[in-house]
Amino acid sequence: MAGSSTEHAPDYRAILGISDEAARVRALDAHLSTRSYVRGFALSQADVDAFRQLSGPPADPQLFHVARWFRHVAAILGGPPATGPPCGLQATGRGRRAQPVWSPPAGSEPCQLRLYNSLTRRKDVFVPQDGRRVTWYCCGPTVYDASHMGHARSYISFDILRRVLRDYFKFDVFYCMNITDIDDKIIKRARQNYLFERYRGTQPQAAQLLEDVQAALQPFSAKLQETADPDKRQMLERLQRAVAQAAEPLEGALRAGLAGQELAGRVQVLLEEAKDVLSDWLDSLHGSEVTDNSIFSELPKFWEAEFHKDMEALNVLPPDVLTRVSEYVPEIVDFVQKIVDNGYGYASNGSVYFDTVKFANSEGHSYGKLVPEAVGDQKALHEGEGDLSVSAERLSEKRSPSDFALWKASKPGEPSWPCRWGKGRPGWHIECSAMAGTLLGASMDIHGGGFDLRFPHHDNELAQSEAYFENDCWVRYFLHTGHLTIAGCKMSKSLKNFITIKDALKKHSARQLRLAFLMHSWKDTLDYSANTMESALQYERLLNEFFLNVKDLLRAPVEMAAQFEKWEDEEMELNKSFYKRKAAVHQALCDNIDTRTVLEEMRALVGQCNLYMAARKAARRRPHRVLLESIAHYLTHMLKIFGAIEEESSLGFPIGGAGSSLNLESTVMPYLQALSEFREGVRRIAREHGVPEVLQLSDALRDDVLPELGVRLEDHEGLPTVVKLVDRDTLLREREEKKRAEEEKRRKKEEAAKKRQEQEAAKLAKMKIPPSEMFLSESDKYSKFDENGLPTHDTEGRELSKGQAKKLRKLFEAQEKLHLEYLQLAQNGGAL
Repeated sequence: MAGSSTEHAPDYRAILGISDEAARVRALDAHLSTRSYVRGFALSQADVDAFRQLSGPPADPQLFHVARWFRHVAAILGGPPATGPPCGLQATGRGRRAQPVWSPPAGSEPCQLRLYNSLTRRKDVFVPQDGRRVTWYCCGPTVYDASHMGHARSYISFDILRRVLRDYFKFDVFYCMNITDIDDKIIKRARQNYLFERYRGTQPQAAQLLEDVQAALQPFSAKLQETADPDKRQMLERLQRAVAQAAEPLEGALRAGLAGQELAGRVQVLLEEAKDVLSDWLDSLHGSEVTDNSIFSELPKFWEAEFHKDMEALNVLPPDVLTRVSEYVPEIVDFVQKIVDNGYGYASNGSVYFDTVKFANSEGHSYGKLVPEAVGDQKALHEGEGDLSVSAERLSEKRSPSDFALWKASKPGEPSWPCRWGKGRPGWHIECSAMAGTLLGASMDIHGGGFDLRFPHHDNELAQSEAYFENDCWVRYFLHTGHLTIAGCKMSKSLKNFITIKDALKKHSARQLRLAFLMHSWKDTLDYSANTMESALQYERLLNEFFLNVKDLLRAPVEMAAQFEKWEDEEMELNKSFYKRKAAVHQALCDNIDTRTVLEEMRALVGQCNLYMAARKAARRRPHRVLLESIAHYLTHMLKIFGAIEEESSLGFPIGGAGSSLNLESTVMPYLQALSEFREGVRRIAREHGVPEVLQLSDALRDDVLPELGVRLEDHEGLPTVVKLVDRDTLLREREEKKRAEEEKRRKKEEAAKKRQEQEAAKLAKMKIPPSEMFLSESDKYSKFDENGLPTHDTEGRELSKGQAKKLRKLFEAQEKLHLEYLQLAQNGGAL
């Protein structure tokens, strides 16, 4: 850069000494003008130093020498600004350009996951206590009967939340759930089942059975009269009628002297219909005699096994750890003792109660965190204590009506465990506290349960656990799933809308049920109805058709390089929308895991893809496979996260049974593709040679044979036939719907033709009537007529007004034209 010759170097001291920069630039330009024409001229270090003193190139175009060399020096100099006075040019130590200073993009604030927290009744930012690890306890079922759709509402919803936290937000979730196998409902049901089976085993004679049923109906009728709940009353009335209807034939058989199988059959019918009535009666007589603990464990073991089968069928992930109350009795006893030692519990008549007043008045504690307005609700508190634990004697043992049992002294006919207070059993609320506290410690991140458990169960859990740990933060985030209604009504056996999970799975698949749940907020009421499920079915069909179309596109042979086609405006627009939808999905998941909005965004994305593919198809161009494959993989990934795809599937919904989809599709598709191509060739030849029988056989293969095998062929004019593997039952339903639609179309066509024929026949019949006769039959309206048959007087003998006569004259003239037309047709042989 700097020249070695200095013989032409000006005296820069004088130039640099000029204080005015404009004058200094003019002087520098004058010196440079005398040197620029010297052969071999190059800038010296003194030249560079002079230029470094300039703040910028001169604005005066006449000073082009300085401007020219300033730009030259600017191109070869770089580096950070000097520490001295500001200047226009800087150079590195070596005289080379350096990288400019880099500024990071402003970006946007990332959205944070917020969960609706029942403790605050708002959406709170979710912050686990220990990095990415999340501890979660979920209230499990009380296992004394079949799992129903109310259970599905909670456990599918929590399964979705758990999967999203684990697989989308990448938290390390430790998920605990309990099984309540010691409870008043279980004790009563187990005892009644045992006593009824023992009674059945005695093979009661017909007369004895009738006598016992009548005895059992007396307390039952009294119970019915006392029942205020309309739904429960309706159920009891229905049961009473059923027992009476079953008893009547048996009474008739006894009066008629019947015996043998006919009489025995009527005995069995009455036994089944009166089971509940007899069980209550037998329990009141002999319940205290049942003392074997094993009798109370067989029932929950059976229904727990059924519950796990139902959860597996619904594709609900099993918990990381499962606790049973019966296995944690020693821990529960110790937990209760610690609460007593801390001053928040007291023993009374062999039972131990929680002192709600003492707790609520203690510094750092509060009772009723979730539903403070419900504190003191005696009906809710009694339901929480259980049917066997609400009596005047038990209520008198409490210091305050709001106190609840931590440990219950067992009465005769109840299971019991020995402890320092005598034989007894755990209270309902203490079970979860002791088990969760044992596994998760003094504070957990998430506690979950159904909305109806908030008070008193969860409020009591919080109180006794914080009394045990002497803290105020046993649960950080309390999540409650919404209610489930059946076609707008509360699910109830009395309303005959009690739906078990097994019953629901007979009508719809686990995926369809899960999609229905995903289409609603997890914390709001979900209405399980025909409309709800139809929406889920339509959504499943939309996604499945998209996946099948993309699979068909990807099966088309193409060279590796050829699949990377140039993007046109349509691809860029679709890709832009793809990333916009993904961002919206992320925002929705951050907003209380709003799966309803997520599914709507996914639906909109599929809709845009379908429009894009339709436009390409109309233009006889194949869609861009890489872009569509990327979108399909994203949708598949999201459905896997939600648990709507039950097994490994690289793209879309799996085909066939569990574990078979990948092998099935990859194995059979080459053969189906070959069959499709052969069929297309045969159809082409049949059309060219006019052989309709072959075309009919080809259509039968498509419409009748292949659907039975779970294969759908879609013929498109001018394009290759699309081959799709679809669930066989789905295809058969589609075929039946198509047949019904065609039958409906044919029926409507026939009805329209029949209607036209009737109209034509009516018109012809009208045309046959001579105008002179058209009014003569209306004797109920007219009494006199003129020579042409026109009415002149009404039935009362009054002459018709001019207006009436004019109207009738118009009708007469119109009939004249019609009749004349008929005569012409008859003359030409066209009328019958």
